[in-house]
Amino acid sequence: MDPEALKQVWLQAEKEQEAFVGWDFSWLDGKYEQEPTPWCYEDQVRRVLTPDMQLLDMGTGGGERLAFFKHPWHRISVTEGWEKNYELLLKTLRPKGVNVQFVGDDQHLNFADHSFDIVLNAHESFQISEVQRVLKPGGYLVTQQVGDLNGINLASRLIPDFCCGPFDWHLSRVVDDLSQARFAVRYADEAYPWQKFYDMAGLIYYVKTIAWEFSGFSVATHMRQLLALNDELGRKGFIANQEHRFILVAQAPNAC
Repeated sequence: MDPEALKQVWLQAEKEQEAFVGWDFSWLDGKYEQEPTPWCYEDQVRRVLTPDMQLLDMGTGGGERLAFFKHPWHRISVTEGWEKNYELLLKTLRPKGVNVQFVGDDQHLNFADHSFDIVLNAHESFQISEVQRVLKPGGYLVTQQVGDLNGINLASRLIPDFCCGPFDWHLSRVVDDLSQARFAVRYADEAYPWQKFYDMAGLIYYVKTIAWEFSGFSVATHMRQLLALNDELGRKGFIANQEHRFILVAQAPNAC
């Protein structure tokens, strides 16, 4: 297929991504593969979650993960900072009794002190002092984070003049920060899972979905890089990438 024909196919994938809402990657089924982490985030949550807990899910996306826990809806609060997802949550979760809050800055959570027994956070930024403020004494933080080395393999090939920022968001850094705040770390792990894309349309859809890691990317402006990756796909049968994940279960200090 000539470059102009490829461009039209890839522009269509870019257009498909505009309909993305929540945190549903089902459009990518069969187009990419991801190595699982050594842990299961949902299992770590279940180990500490009980039905009587007041729960906050930060950056809930479309609320997809909440369904795994079967927690009483009236004991759940969620935050979301993407307008499209927030509007979805008003239609899907608020009628069930969930407290839905739009939060554009995770350093300022619109909840009273000591509101929650547990704070969940999957791939959302957070301020330890603010999490501690809204947690009850002895409450739990369960968070899975995306580390600073995430995706630099792919970004360095796709984004011209890519520059990797400082490596300061990783497990040992956050463990140290939590310990200084007198949290007790109950579980911690870190991994660098591989990722393989078997389809250029899938790669483009993925890159546009997590656009903050691929600054300025578009099909129209990055055809040279996309064509090089397409050649790699033809040679190897996949395009490789590497992720960076870490998980923490930490318990807030008890009241003095």
